[in-house]
Amino acid sequence: MSQSQKHILVISYSQTGQLNELTQHFLQPLKQQENIVIDECQIEPIQPYSFPWKFIPFFNQFPESVHLKPAPIETPILQREKYDLVIIAYSVWFLSPSQPISAFLQSEQAKILKNTPVITLIGCRNMWLMAQEKMKKMLTALDANLIGNVVKTDQSNAWASFITTPAWMLSGEKRYFSWLPSAGISDADMQDMQRFGYRLVQILNENQPLDKSLFQNMGAVKIDEKLMMSEKVGHRSFYIWGKLLLKCGQISPVFRQAMLYFYIVFLIILILTVVPLSAVVKRLLKPLLKEKLARQKRYFAEPSGE
Repeated sequence: MSQSQKHILVISYSQTGQLNELTQHFLQPLKQQENIVIDECQIEPIQPYSFPWKFIPFFNQFPESVHLKPAPIETPILQREKYDLVIIAYSVWFLSPSQPISAFLQSEQAKILKNTPVITLIGCRNMWLMAQEKMKKMLTALDANLIGNVVKTDQSNAWASFITTPAWMLSGEKRYFSWLPSAGISDADMQDMQRFGYRLVQILNENQPLDKSLFQNMGAVKIDEKLMMSEKVGHRSFYIWGKLLLKCGQISPVFRQAMLYFYIVFLIILILTVVPLSAVVKRLLKPLLKEKLARQKRYFAEPSGE
């Protein structure tokens, strides 16, 4: 078999370091191959985001995140004009791709994705469907070819992570509460990323086409039916309030901050009421919506499939 050299570009931004760890586990099998050359490009915001976050600056990111109006980044330096494959690793901010990744996808350098296979790697708490929908649209606009998606989510259940993830973001400590599980992705799930890296090595070394069959039937993503409706409701709320806060900011930064405090209270109430209510409604209607839910799950799971 021919072992022709393959060039891979990895685009990523990791604020906490967790996404870097996830990406490196995926890349480990590829880095062992002499015929695979990997260029890693860490996106750098011009104004770095602090970690841990401060409370108000954290929430103040959501209007721009949701409306894909990211803060500027340093111009990425790419080593080649064309790659055989591009891997985009990103985390989810307010049901949207993180601002640095959105900024890259709107940059001049993102034109390198044209007619190029792309794999997305996502590390997040538990909701990623709406973020990946935005990613798909941005990739389509760039004429990129999304062939695979691998997602790893928080090891805690939804209610525990509702407490542990914000505590981690605001304190920098994964195990802030001793009586709750650690925030973040489990070590086992981190290690599991290598399985997908080995699969990619196999395809590249056998000179098979890089297409949507790459990670199918490997459990690359898991769709939680209970969260599908919640994500749609949450994103609609983010979109409307984000637009309002952007308008408020044009009038006065102080006015925007005052409205932001009001929205934080609204958001907490929304999470504590609408999210569980939508889960109950979906459970009650599940027998009637079985086919529709199955179609939605198949759609959101593309291109890798569950």
